[in-house]
Amino acid sequence: MAVGCHPEQEHGKCHPELVEGLSKGDSLSFIYTIETNFYLYPNRKSLNLQTLKKILIVVESIDVEDSSGSKANVALIQNLNKAGFEVLVYHYTRKEVKLPGIVCVSIKENRRSPLFFLSRLERNSRDHLKLDMHKPLQNIFGFSFTLFNDRNSIVAALRKIEGFNPDLVLTLSKGGSFRPHHALLKMPELHKKWIAYMHDPYPMHHYPKPFTYTEPGSVKKENFIREISKKATFSAFPSKLLQEWMGNFYPDFLRSGFVIPHQIIEISTEGIEFPIYFDPKSFNLLHAGNLLGARNPKGLAKAFSNFLIKFPEAKHHSKLIFLGGNNKRLLNMETKNIENIYVSEEYVSFEQVFKMQQHAAVNIILEAKAEISPFLPGKFPHCVQADKPILLLGPPKGEARRLLGENYKFWAEIDDLDGITKSIENLYLQWCKSPQDFRLNRPELSKYLTVSNLKTIIEKILSN
Repeated sequence: MAVGCHPEQEHGKCHPELVEGLSKGDSLSFIYTIETNFYLYPNRKSLNLQTLKKILIVVESIDVEDSSGSKANVALIQNLNKAGFEVLVYHYTRKEVKLPGIVCVSIKENRRSPLFFLSRLERNSRDHLKLDMHKPLQNIFGFSFTLFNDRNSIVAALRKIEGFNPDLVLTLSKGGSFRPHHALLKMPELHKKWIAYMHDPYPMHHYPKPFTYTEPGSVKKENFIREISKKATFSAFPSKLLQEWMGNFYPDFLRSGFVIPHQIIEISTEGIEFPIYFDPKSFNLLHAGNLLGARNPKGLAKAFSNFLIKFPEAKHHSKLIFLGGNNKRLLNMETKNIENIYVSEEYVSFEQVFKMQQHAAVNIILEAKAEISPFLPGKFPHCVQADKPILLLGPPKGEARRLLGENYKFWAEIDDLDGITKSIENLYLQWCKSPQDFRLNRPELSKYLTVSNLKTIIEKILSN
């Protein structure tokens, strides 16, 4: 059998091509070219993939444990594969990560470049000499030496790809990094195929209040996004409101933009046990995810306390649960003497959180006190997938509220104590009547967040 060939393709002539960042002996570390022109995917052995449209995905990370952004990106990648597109993933996770049935290439960091040396010099000056050059350097260059080196590492890896001519190139990032987008700007030969996915507002001074602040090098960062808006043939956003919001600053996004929402995917929780603080038979109100400073949960905690006072019998089977790293600091005195409120002190794995979301009585989405929230929360698909009522606490105008509908019953602003309390009371009374029939029951939202809608969107992009 030829080296690197799949056992079922032994009759074909395999020509494994080693790509940057991969190692021999790993069956998913090679791109295979065989006589029958099959592109070898473990779950597509019988398909002639010449007929499938090819998508090259350049993504910051595919480690679902490192951020909500990576979780959303992995779900999108998996559903693009499930939709029938031929997907090749180049990722900068900087460790080997596998996605079933998808060829994933880990891009190596170039640790021998002048930029790498400068990045370490700046870091060592900060750590050992207490000389912080971050702000003055970013005011000059707009971004860090580390980012520039990472960008060049990604470009070098992409330019070594052979035997894969994509119909589309999709860049996915997380946080305020946008490394894949930086890389694609340096590859004009791909701009006609480029879908620049804008997961959040950027730069930070374009965030809606109260998240707004001005970063060092903000003018150069603004020019960077403007360049993306003009050079990427297509842009994509997880929410309609985010496209409109960014279009206020960069009008080209209104012309090139498509809404590709975060995706529902099947996640196995077999063998995952509930923690001791979670009884799936109880009236559990669950908030999953970190609570940043502007996402203040004090009104929710106080409303839950009021609910327990009015319904003392609920103390025996009700719990408000917060899962995430920063929760305890924010809840502070609100939970000190309330045994029915649980606050995680340590990280909880994604699989365990997901299983609790699917078995909670109510899932909570908590947003900032603001005039608008253009974000689609990364956990929104998980909440819809759970098919349990959502307690939405956020501004009058927001993407989650737009999707749930302005007449959705269980909504209040985060400081509306009476509104939150009444929502919890009504949820509890409905749960008491029929826990088994206590559902969100929004099939149109499930369809919006799944493969069929995603396939329609990508086919529309391909037809342009």
